[in-house]
Amino acid sequence: MKPRYDVIIVGAGPAGTTCARYAAARGASVLVLEKDRDVGMPVRCGEAVSNRSLESIVPIDPRWIAATIKRFRLISPSGHIVEPDLGGYGYVLERRIFDYDLARLAVEAGAEVHTKCYVDDLLRATPASHAEGKAIPATDPAPGTTADNAQDGAWKGVSYQWKGERRTVEGRIIVAADGVESRVGKWAGIDTTTHMRDMETCAQMTISNVDLEDDACEFYFGNDTAPMGYLWVFPKGHGMANVGVGISGMASKKTAAIRYLRRFIDQRFPDAAVLTTVAGGVPCATTVGTLVQRNVVLVGDAAHQVNPLSGGGITSGMIGGKLAGEAIAMAIEKNDLSLLNNYPKQWRKEIGAKHDTYYRMKAAVYKFPDATLDDIAINVLKLREDKRTIWGVFRTALRHQPALVWEMVKTFGLK
Repeated sequence: MKPRYDVIIVGAGPAGTTCARYAAARGASVLVLEKDRDVGMPVRCGEAVSNRSLESIVPIDPRWIAATIKRFRLISPSGHIVEPDLGGYGYVLERRIFDYDLARLAVEAGAEVHTKCYVDDLLRATPASHAEGKAIPATDPAPGTTADNAQDGAWKGVSYQWKGERRTVEGRIIVAADGVESRVGKWAGIDTTTHMRDMETCAQMTISNVDLEDDACEFYFGNDTAPMGYLWVFPKGHGMANVGVGISGMASKKTAAIRYLRRFIDQRFPDAAVLTTVAGGVPCATTVGTLVQRNVVLVGDAAHQVNPLSGGGITSGMIGGKLAGEAIAMAIEKNDLSLLNNYPKQWRKEIGAKHDTYYRMKAAVYKFPDATLDDIAINVLKLREDKRTIWGVFRTALRHQPALVWEMVKTFGLK
């Protein structure tokens, strides 16, 4: 490891390694520090992605694909099944292989990746240490930033623990790809807090000895199954499945997500063997208000780049990583850190505005009682088969909220 890099990325998830790949490919020296022993472990995700989104960021390797999804089913509280037209297809990934290969691709582009490196602080720059280049603050200081921190407008690197030894490394740009409620972001003065109402509490199990159709995902809704959220069943082939539940943090105060999941699996898959169990939080909120603070950049879950409606964050985080990596490379090439501002602008244009609409859709849909969810399913099933699309489902669900329907039309170009 060198003493200094153009870019230090904290976290080797898909967003972090994608950012590393795009920045390194254009000549930036990039270091990725990952706290865990292995990249891609443990798996904390439902593992499903859209083919179009993923293919826009990285060439697909067949080894990453556990199942190709051509159908998905929405199951209402009373058991009404709606199978809308996907308008495409999706993949269920093997995240262990996928995340590992994303790191490998970053290394092939010129980045360095080091594991078992626990970043514990930012190194404050002095005017002399950060004199090179135009270290122009990329944004105004965020609320909570002290005058002392904001004085010279930059940080010069990070400190980290490695095998019990505290070390430091310097970098012109620091990328926070360190997950939910990013500590790196907080150290830089960015408010990365997620309100309890927007923090989905999730539990997930990988199970075997199950009989499923390998091309169909299932989503279950209802207060007894997943209050203010949903439960998913994603096939992984060979009699295996990723089964999980995400519920509102408010709902989890009464009953933990893992209890809903265990009850469902006991009923739906009584003979299943549980291979892995993980739990965690997903920030189903709008994007953080500050993506760039001086020379600190946020991507992925750290930036709340998760789709607020679905809770899916793999491809949206990777897109955030790509856009950040491109802006970082330009800032390094031009020796002008103010060019980092291109990243939040591009994010807003490509995805951020859509996530705002998704958030308002979530706020409306997740309040529906079971009777309303059943009514929506019944009414969708009355539609002509060619009208049973995702758009048709949401138009039916939100038919009593015309302003939100019109916002969806404008945002997504629907007809």
